[in-house]
Amino acid sequence: MTDKPMVLYIVSDSVGETAEQVAKAVIGQFDTRNYELRRFPFTTEKAQLQEVISEAKNENAIIVFTMVINGLREFLVEEAEKANVRTLDIMTPLLNLISKELNMKPKKEPGTIRRLDEKYFKKIEAIEFAVKYDDGKDPRGINKADIVLVGISRTSKTPLSMYLAHRNIKAANVPLVPEVAPPKELFNAPSEKIIGLTTNPRKLIEIRQERLKALGLKDGANYASMERILEELDYADKVMRKLNCPVIDVSTRAVEESASIILEIFKEKGYKVGSTK
Repeated sequence: MTDKPMVLYIVSDSVGETAEQVAKAVIGQFDTRNYELRRFPFTTEKAQLQEVISEAKNENAIIVFTMVINGLREFLVEEAEKANVRTLDIMTPLLNLISKELNMKPKKEPGTIRRLDEKYFKKIEAIEFAVKYDDGKDPRGINKADIVLVGISRTSKTPLSMYLAHRNIKAANVPLVPEVAPPKELFNAPSEKIIGLTTNPRKLIEIRQERLKALGLKDGANYASMERILEELDYADKVMRKLNCPVIDVSTRAVEESASIILEIFKEKGYKVGSTK
């Protein structure tokens, strides 16, 4: 046992997060803090590798690496062996095994995990956006949104916002209530990014009655009366005409179908929204 710390060089032709996480997971199996991790990301030139190997030799370090660029891995292994520097290839053994199993050649592109992570984080960001700006909680979201949904209560505004969020689209939604004036931000926003939602009044009565039952309330409340629903639909129709936005009837449509129609409308308009891949 020595007081000198064990040194691991994390070398990658991308960010190097994969090799670093594996190294940390392994070290975590030992009761020691006497180690150092040094990351060398985006090492894509042989001259850079030669310099890393030279430094590793001086410090008696172990090189833990992920390299997929053709020629770099072989160069690193060969030059490190000549310098008597220990190396560990994190990626190639599994890469070769999966390549053989799938009978496919790997892309050999550095940073593919990072790109997947970026896509994932964009989705999370869109989901958090949908929650934050749901049901008109904060009208400032109207200006930041890719899509703004407007409609009366129980016209699938929230489910649609969440569905679109899973397509990396930031959607805000604003309820239209006769007694409450719509936020001024709604009328200042480009009409191209606003979608109105409407529904059949009889269908809406059923939905609202079920909602009241779920809340433990009587289904005869004004909220679920035909008179009130017609009043709300008429008011919403006037607002949507003023906004000059497309209107979708969601009465008999699943959320997926309504979302597909919305995206098709935006595609026809040429108005770009978040990545839908």
